[in-house]
Amino acid sequence: MKTLRRYGAGALLAAATLLTTACGGLGSTTAESASSGPVPELEPGQQVEITFESYNLANATWTKTINGLLERFEELHPNITVHGQPPQGGGTAGSNTAASVQSQLMVGKAPDVAQLTFGELDYAVHKLKPKAVEDVAGKEEVQAAFGGEHPIAERARDLAAMDGKVYGMPYVFSTPVLFYNADLFRKAGLDPERPPTTWAQVEEYAHAITKATGADGAYADCLTKVAVDWCMQALVRSNGGTVISGDRKTLTFAEPPAVDAIATFQRMVSSGAMPDLAQSQAMDAMGRGQLGMFLETSALQGTLQAQAEGNWDLRAAPMPSFGEREPVPTNSGSALFIFSEDKAKQRAAWELIKFMTSSEAYTAISSEIGYLPLRTGLVDDPDGLKAWAEQNPLIRPNLEQLERLEPWVSFPGDNYVQIRDLMMQAVENVVFQGKDATSTLTEARNRASELMPAS
Repeated sequence: MKTLRRYGAGALLAAATLLTTACGGLGSTTAESASSGPVPELEPGQQVEITFESYNLANATWTKTINGLLERFEELHPNITVHGQPPQGGGTAGSNTAASVQSQLMVGKAPDVAQLTFGELDYAVHKLKPKAVEDVAGKEEVQAAFGGEHPIAERARDLAAMDGKVYGMPYVFSTPVLFYNADLFRKAGLDPERPPTTWAQVEEYAHAITKATGADGAYADCLTKVAVDWCMQALVRSNGGTVISGDRKTLTFAEPPAVDAIATFQRMVSSGAMPDLAQSQAMDAMGRGQLGMFLETSALQGTLQAQAEGNWDLRAAPMPSFGEREPVPTNSGSALFIFSEDKAKQRAAWELIKFMTSSEAYTAISSEIGYLPLRTGLVDDPDGLKAWAEQNPLIRPNLEQLERLEPWVSFPGDNYVQIRDLMMQAVENVVFQGKDATSTLTEARNRASELMPAS
């Protein structure tokens, strides 16, 4: 397994420009891919090299796990060499994924397999035009890959499907989890065995923690522009709202259920229950044991465990609800897509995707990073994750929420990034700057609606 050199900033700038101005797609059409049928198996000894682009390789904490899996794949497939690389052009883990692929498509050097976030699904399918995995491997083989001794959870299988076809294999994701500091709970006279189940209780507990310990009470990492919108969508859905209509033609994030959800956190900030912090500041406070509760992706479980070990008692609970409504978690994360034009590379790419979504891979990814094991049966398998899950009960809230999962919805069209940014900037202005929720979200909705594709 080898690592490729990154592209320069110029490629990223070109990609960012294309994201806002492209009129047509890049790469082959799905019709071209479908017409030839599934690609043939590799011949014994047929040597193939492929590039795997993963934003997990942009995070030093996760790189060891992913590189180890790529090395294991090469052991199992000695005729396939995998070059691993992070998204080109820099950026934080999970950002610039579509822009990176597009910049490389421009110069004919797209990765053979790329990890793209679900928030980019519409744009990726219609503009970057990956090869549908159903076209590469055939529907039966894709369904077989979903199955096996430990099948991929039903609610995860269609997350990378669009227009009635599976374009990518769901890879790594999590749901929003309420991490909390049990030591601060005890100091505030709260029972760490009974974490809050509603946002009203979170606010009550937060005030108690701050009053007793001086630490910050609670922080939901869902409400700033940098947090993107996957977790914010979970909050809105949990209050009965949506961010876009079912037919994907009308933006709905300024409707009363969404407004009321966002206003809840504005009130928490104004009351002092939630500090006015940037994402990085909240992470630092939690790591130092100076934040009582933290709604965050469970992908950071490993990081928080390392920070807490020997210093404070880390616990986890499901996402709180708005009153009697059942909370509706959405998923963060990504799927794996094939962009290669070469048939042999497509087959090699599919073999890599199958391995990276296998029981062996999820055993490593879940235990070493904290992502949800999409093959949930592993947690009851003595040869899988059972022993680890018993020693790491923090995974349980994430697994429980999978049964209620609703997908992170991507915005349509070339301007999906601007639409999302307008929405999230408005959310941030409401929550942390005290702007009027209704008028601020309505103005953002009106501006974003002008960027929606024409019907």
